[in-house]
Amino acid sequence: MTADIPALRIDVADLLTHPAARRTVHLEARVDELAGSAARVPDDEPVVLDLVLERVPDGVVVRGTVRADWRGACSLCLTDLEHTLSKDVSELYEPDPVEGDTYPLEGHEIDLQQLVRDVVLLELPLAPTCETTSRGPCATDLVPEQEPPPPDPRWSALSELDL
Repeated sequence: MTADIPALRIDVADLLTHPAARRTVHLEARVDELAGSAARVPDDEPVVLDLVLERVPDGVVVRGTVRADWRGACSLCLTDLEHTLSKDVSELYEPDPVEGDTYPLEGHEIDLQQLVRDVVLLELPLAPTCETTSRGPCATDLVPEQEPPPPDPRWSALSELDL
């Protein structure tokens, strides 16, 4: 199922009426503006969620995996990069959420949008490199080492100091 953000709202009324009930959910939804400083999930690319929703005494626990394809540029050689991030999640949705710790259970619905934003934005690399995306070393790493330039003669007096 591919849809926009409303697809991230899930009716869990069936879970709320049956203690310890479980439901498997697979969603693909586009989420706008998932961008960090050096990498972003394109607006037309879906975020994929494979989850198990489980009724617990406090609310509904959401467990599973969030996956998204991101794009960016290598911070060393500026090569275009594409990679998939995958993060396991285990979060509680409850009627009276604790800010920063749990998510709101709104009547008989949960909204996975904030969970997706939190997970993806925290997992996007701050300074991606070819090596961190398993492409191998950057093209700049393959350049043979060169001799460093000679020291600037204006600083020569500092080399005479005995510290």
